[in-house]
Amino acid sequence: MTDRPLLGILLMLGFCVIAPTGDGVAKLLGTRLPMAELVAARFVLQALYLAPLVWLWRLPLRYDRRMLGLMALRTALHMVGITAMFLALRVLPLADCIAIVFVMPFLLLLMGRLFLGEEVGPHRLAACAAGFAGTLLVVQPNFAEVGAPALLPLAVALSFALFMLVTRRVARQVDAVSMQFLNGLMASAVLLPLLALFAATGDAALAPVRPDDATVIWLALLMGALGTGGHLLMTASLRYAPAATLAPMQYLEIPVATVVGFAMFRDLPNGPAAAGIAVTVAAGLYVILRERRLARQSPTPPAPAPVPPGAAGPASPAPTTAAGPAP
Repeated sequence: MTDRPLLGILLMLGFCVIAPTGDGVAKLLGTRLPMAELVAARFVLQALYLAPLVWLWRLPLRYDRRMLGLMALRTALHMVGITAMFLALRVLPLADCIAIVFVMPFLLLLMGRLFLGEEVGPHRLAACAAGFAGTLLVVQPNFAEVGAPALLPLAVALSFALFMLVTRRVARQVDAVSMQFLNGLMASAVLLPLLALFAATGDAALAPVRPDDATVIWLALLMGALGTGGHLLMTASLRYAPAATLAPMQYLEIPVATVVGFAMFRDLPNGPAAAGIAVTVAAGLYVILRERRLARQSPTPPAPAPVPPGAAGPASPAPTTAAGPAP
């Protein structure tokens, strides 16, 4: 397929707007629905939204046992990441939460070195150290205010970093829409029986509740649409433009999250958090630009450093970039 960089950039811009907006909707719902019900709604709606596409396009759904095992592992990591993200959004400002999750590209660089034998030189190690330092500047004031829950976005970053390593393997053989549909189906098969169990126990913190008004239903439907549609936009963008062109744009999620957080919740990062966000973004952009320069110099380009997100989960078929957990 011929590259169409402008179309790819426009699609990625759509993702960068939709993903943080979906996170904002999930944050609103976090005060209205129990966590288990909220996470289940996210995955059930994803499966329902994608089922017509799978049927119309006659996409394959049967794979060998090894591939199904990898997809099950990918789904488990996705559920952990989404749950941690939704829990973090209950207590942290939206922009701070997403900024902390953006430690993920640095984790991926280090994991690539440890598990895949990829080369990570002193420049990239220095950028990783700066990125972690910036993340700590964002975490510290939130930790002082809310305690251990301020560390939840780090759990999101770790689970999604592992999620992307598995996705690199799966995406070589599985269509993106099929992968996301099976992801939603597998998660639903786990979460719906758990909801029934929680309902039987009557635990007020876990048992599902009937939405108290139509607004909650519409917000849940919107959350599922934004999470599913956002990642499809990101996936489509990679069909039309190189990952190296699109990766720096994903950091636009942080200013968009700041705007969405202020519009919905009147939240703004404080001084140390704003400084930490600036350091994290600068370190991430340095890694990306250096990867692009090395790719131009090398006859066999190295894989560009993945760059994350925002709302409710990554799902790109391309192994060279990673969007953050959009709901």
